[in-house]
Amino acid sequence: MDERFNKWLLTPVLTLLFVVIMYQYVSPSCSSSCTNFGEQPRAGEARAPAAPSPARRAQVPPDEWERRPQLPPPPRGPPEASRGSVVPEEEDVEPGDQEEEEEEEEEEEPDPEGPENGSPPRFVPRFNFTLKDLTRFVDFNIKGRDVIVFLHIQKTGGTTFGRHLVKNIRLEQPCSCKAGQKKCTCHRPGKKETWLFSRFSTGWSCGLHADWTELTNCVPAIMEKKDCPRNHSHTRNFYYITMLRDPVSRYLSEWKHVQRGATWKTSLHMCDGRSPTPDELPTCYPGDDWSGVSLREFMDCSYNLANNRQVRMLADLSLVGCYNLTFMNESERNTILLQSAKNNLKNMAFFGLTEFQRKTQFLFERTFNLKFISPFTQFNITRASNVEINEGARQRIEELNFLDMQLYEYAKDLFQQRYHHTKQLAHQRDRQKRREERRLQREHRAHHWPKQDGATEGTVTEDYNSQVVRW
Repeated sequence: MDERFNKWLLTPVLTLLFVVIMYQYVSPSCSSSCTNFGEQPRAGEARAPAAPSPARRAQVPPDEWERRPQLPPPPRGPPEASRGSVVPEEEDVEPGDQEEEEEEEEEEEPDPEGPENGSPPRFVPRFNFTLKDLTRFVDFNIKGRDVIVFLHIQKTGGTTFGRHLVKNIRLEQPCSCKAGQKKCTCHRPGKKETWLFSRFSTGWSCGLHADWTELTNCVPAIMEKKDCPRNHSHTRNFYYITMLRDPVSRYLSEWKHVQRGATWKTSLHMCDGRSPTPDELPTCYPGDDWSGVSLREFMDCSYNLANNRQVRMLADLSLVGCYNLTFMNESERNTILLQSAKNNLKNMAFFGLTEFQRKTQFLFERTFNLKFISPFTQFNITRASNVEINEGARQRIEELNFLDMQLYEYAKDLFQQRYHHTKQLAHQRDRQKRREERRLQREHRAHHWPKQDGATEGTVTEDYNSQVVRW
């Protein structure tokens, strides 16, 4: 009886085992689920959903598959450590974050502002600019009558950039700079005419640190006087350029400069044909200078020209009655000044940012089709960066320079968009150039190969014929 029962029991067990083996062999996609069969998630743990097989995924509609949650891939390595940076000033050297922007063949280099460098998120445009606003290419005719005009705003790194213009550009006829002299001679090739209007070439011909209002009314007349009469019939183009800087850093740098004795009191501030009266533009100090001034005293002077200096020097002051504060109410005046500064900055041939030296160099070279001999250096330590201020003082400086803060945000956005647009165009031109070179190489090879093939065939035929004759 027991022997008969064992035979009946053995048959279904073997059959079941055969079915299980055949099922695993025919359906390998279930191996993972079969292996994990019987393993239940522990209390408090969520079990990760198993990825469906290709056959199963094909049965599910694509839109439904996309809606299903998927686990993120595991990390491939430790995150990069954040890298900090700092900067120089002009006479004092210039500020900014250290950037490496050497061009790659097909891919763009890492953005120092990217999240992989421990910095804020990658640049996201905030303002809408047209293609015309972003595209900057100047057909600068250095042998003709074109002139680059540098608007030098105090404490924006303008001294360093101005030296680059006279000493660091690769030219057919470089500027002649003699030791012990502040000015260089920047003549056009084969002519005695200057192509650069700046502190280090023509000096302060329109006044010390002349602003946009002064330069646009003064430079054409000055250049006509210096030009040869025979060239007056030709058209002259003036290409205005400038440098901007973070308003808080610039303000602190100016305070330290004034504290050391700087005044700029010889500036003309010409507007509508006259300089401002003492009542329109009073001074903040009674003596010859403001040496030793504290930051609080510097901020407490309501008519301190350091406040919103960048907006004032880029705007058309004739639109608001120059320095006559009674010409219109303060709110209307501020609105007009800021919008005028934005428009003038956007329409300039070029502007750079002190905090982005390499990008400034890149955009200048692409705009004017001129190359610098040595790369720009991004310094990280300045007098302004060494000043320790509390949060209250910083907020006060931002309030005093609220127009400059808005202008700088606008300028920084435009600058970054121009950089990325110009970089993209450069990559496209490089790719097109490489494609053209490869096409010419293929044509060159195709032109020579048929001749070689023909020569080989002729040789083989000749050898065969000679063999036949010998046979």
